[in-house]
Amino acid sequence: MISVLKDRGFPKRKGPLVLVIMDGVGFGKYKEGDAVAAARTETLDELLTSCPQTKLKAHGTAVGLPSDEDMGNSEVGHNAIGAGRVFSQGAKLVGLSIKTGSLFEGAVWKKLCAQVKPQSGGQGKTLHFIGLMSDGNVHSNIEHLKAMVVQAKAEGVARVRIHGLLDGRDVGETSALEYFEPFEAFLKNLSQGTAGFDARIASGGGRMVITMDRYNANWEMVHKGWETHVLGRGRQFASSSEAITQLRAETKAIDQDLPPFVIAENGEPVGPILDGDSVILFNFRGDRALEITEAFSAGDEFNRFNRERTPRIEYAGMMEYDGDLHIPRQYLVTPPNIDRTLGEYLAAAGRRQFAISETQKFGHVTYFFNGNRLGKFNEALETYEEIKSDVVPFEERPWMKCAEITDRVIEVIRRGDYDFIRLNYPNGDMVGHTGIYQAVICSLEALDLCLGRLKKAVREAGGVMIITADHGNSDDMFEHDKTGAVKYKKDGRPQAKTSHSLNPVPCIIYDPGYAGEYEETLKEGLGISSLTATCLEFLGLVPPEDYDSSVIRWKENVRRD
Repeated sequence: MISVLKDRGFPKRKGPLVLVIMDGVGFGKYKEGDAVAAARTETLDELLTSCPQTKLKAHGTAVGLPSDEDMGNSEVGHNAIGAGRVFSQGAKLVGLSIKTGSLFEGAVWKKLCAQVKPQSGGQGKTLHFIGLMSDGNVHSNIEHLKAMVVQAKAEGVARVRIHGLLDGRDVGETSALEYFEPFEAFLKNLSQGTAGFDARIASGGGRMVITMDRYNANWEMVHKGWETHVLGRGRQFASSSEAITQLRAETKAIDQDLPPFVIAENGEPVGPILDGDSVILFNFRGDRALEITEAFSAGDEFNRFNRERTPRIEYAGMMEYDGDLHIPRQYLVTPPNIDRTLGEYLAAAGRRQFAISETQKFGHVTYFFNGNRLGKFNEALETYEEIKSDVVPFEERPWMKCAEITDRVIEVIRRGDYDFIRLNYPNGDMVGHTGIYQAVICSLEALDLCLGRLKKAVREAGGVMIITADHGNSDDMFEHDKTGAVKYKKDGRPQAKTSHSLNPVPCIIYDPGYAGEYEETLKEGLGISSLTATCLEFLGLVPPEDYDSSVIRWKENVRRD
């Protein structure tokens, strides 16, 4: 049972608290490639120089990832901001479950293997793995896949097929062969000298083209994935490395945008998914796993696209991707149980909340912010609003829907119906992932214009605005070597970096009604989970004792309990 928090004696401002999450906007380590610093951002620059501000950690252990070499991402970032504490996240939990062997001792793993083992009646049946083939540690880790293939062989599974999605987003933009070629060799070595064991890559394609859509933005991506992985339909190649090399030469596309391909012998696909098979989606992150899971798991009522053939299989996800709806029904590793989130506390305290973003990040300010929970805590007190994203390449509309989001937030601020408003501007992240520097500059300048409009509305309403981010991205757009020098392509252009950065993110307090209640110098060395307690304090509430510290240094004359 959630207890209503006590008033803390802080003279709450007349207007709302507005939390602005500038997705993918951090403080760059290098001058070259820092699009945030290079963009003309008059409002952001003015806020940084005139308001209390600090830098927050948004990667690695500060957001529950295995090490500080792991980049943050939007999922764990919004989990941390919403929860106020750090929970061990997917990559860490899966890695530990493999290290201890608990994954392989679980009933679901045993069930899926038994389904296809010859001695269990599964002669000729296949264990399939679908997922992102990289070590980005954002959606998946190829080392997890390797461990599962090795264990499957050890347990007597005779036939394994991999349906590998190309990354180029959480890792280098054209790094796919660095993962696929060694993995092909790994499977070949594993198969050689072992009579009856056959493990191969069966299909693939770019993650932004097939399979990994999210938030119901583009179901055609999932349809293409179904045709490729399940039906074995598509352009055929002898190997994944051949497919990647040839498609890259023909399209000039980076990995995430490469077309789908099917591996075939004598014109026949080597690994379509058939009745009696088992399928594991080895991605551990939920947002881009839910739709393909629905395609496999939904019954006859499925109407997103024509599946043509729906194999009777055993299906499992690496983790439970939705804890409310319990999707999927079977999973290998139990996800973190994120409880007592900011949204839940505010609902218990009777505070009215409004959450908004466009489609690309709508689930982040709702589902992930609420601890991987789809529903609302109190229908009467909460409003969630999605602005539909354009279904076009982000570099063609780098301003995205930031103006429309701003229009709506300003309307809500002026109406005065909500105590707490949270919004996500996706520009710095989604356009940052394209690697197109000019488009990123444009996206950030559009965002800055919107910040200026919000600032005026907050001031007029007598509210407070906290400007922050969930992780870095657009602050680090070029690849650098170990010395810090920019890497260049053969044509003399900088090598684009499409992944997130390890850089800190801003925490800016815009408080027009400031009357000296707290020090203008904010605490340093904290992570983005400290934003939660900060928000509660500005709403006049006392954060729970186990929440990470607020960034605010309150003066002695302000009662704190």
